[in-house]
Amino acid sequence: MTGLEQYWYRLSPLHLILLPISLFFCALSSLRRLLYRIRVFKSFRLPVPVVIIGNITVGGTGKTPLTLLIAKELIERGYRPVIISRGYGGNRAQQCVMKSSLANEVGDEPLLMARRNICPVWVGKDRVAAARQALLSDPQCDVLLCDDGLQHYRLQRDMEIAVIDGTRLFGNGHLIPAGPLREPVTRLNTVDAVVINGGQDFPKARNQYAMQLSGNIFYNLRHPEMIANAEQFRGLRLHAAAGIGNPQRFFSYLATMGLSFKPHAFADHHLYKADDLNFDECDALLLTEKDAVKCTSFADDRYWVLRVDAQVDPSLLNHILRKIATHGCKTS
Repeated sequence: MTGLEQYWYRLSPLHLILLPISLFFCALSSLRRLLYRIRVFKSFRLPVPVVIIGNITVGGTGKTPLTLLIAKELIERGYRPVIISRGYGGNRAQQCVMKSSLANEVGDEPLLMARRNICPVWVGKDRVAAARQALLSDPQCDVLLCDDGLQHYRLQRDMEIAVIDGTRLFGNGHLIPAGPLREPVTRLNTVDAVVINGGQDFPKARNQYAMQLSGNIFYNLRHPEMIANAEQFRGLRLHAAAGIGNPQRFFSYLATMGLSFKPHAFADHHLYKADDLNFDECDALLLTEKDAVKCTSFADDRYWVLRVDAQVDPSLLNHILRKIATHGCKTS
């Protein structure tokens, strides 16, 4: 962890300064949400159901794999979903993400989703504008999945899903900058579903669904048709790099596969340069998919990517289907 993040999972004398700022941020956050609820700030309802997949903490919790899984399951049931995202780190313009797009233009997670080729992916800082552009481009779309938009209240929604990192939960329980929370934990009382990615349950949350990320196949970043399993890496000098919300989750998962490696943690959404990953005594470098999309331009044959997919309680999809079936019944 870097910067203030190292203080988000403990308390220190620095919190004497940070906590008052967090209280002010909490007040502003609550006021902003209230102003949308009482319609002082305008929000927009779209002609198709909107499902939000977000979180209440800063950093990754597993939203993107869950979004991909939901899109896949909806397609299998005859729906035509489109994914929209802010595109963290991109140029903020409304645009459709292509397989050939660059991470610094569209963001790493949208690019990862587009390369999975499940459904169209659109990005834009203004998610309402991005959603409208997506619907104009694909008039057959009948459900929008918003990857990370729980706090984007300009976009009205039919269902809210909050994803929690079951191993880290809410850190020290404080809002930023004193802790990792974007909104108070009580916000979970208002969402339609709480999905817990690994670890422990959160007993105060209703409508909980368990999720796990799993995968055991690596593909070569430079030659994607080449695949390998963990056994083929045994005895090699391995390095692993992760610039995700919780790098330790990736490293721990590799360890459960019986791999011995040197870990290298980077900040979430880190934009890699070749020198960042130029490690000595390295026979193979293991990466997450999110990191890999930013390394394709300089990768060599040593770069290997672990593909992971979400597995979630099947009753979550039934819950989603019930919620989107009520679209048009609401007036707010």
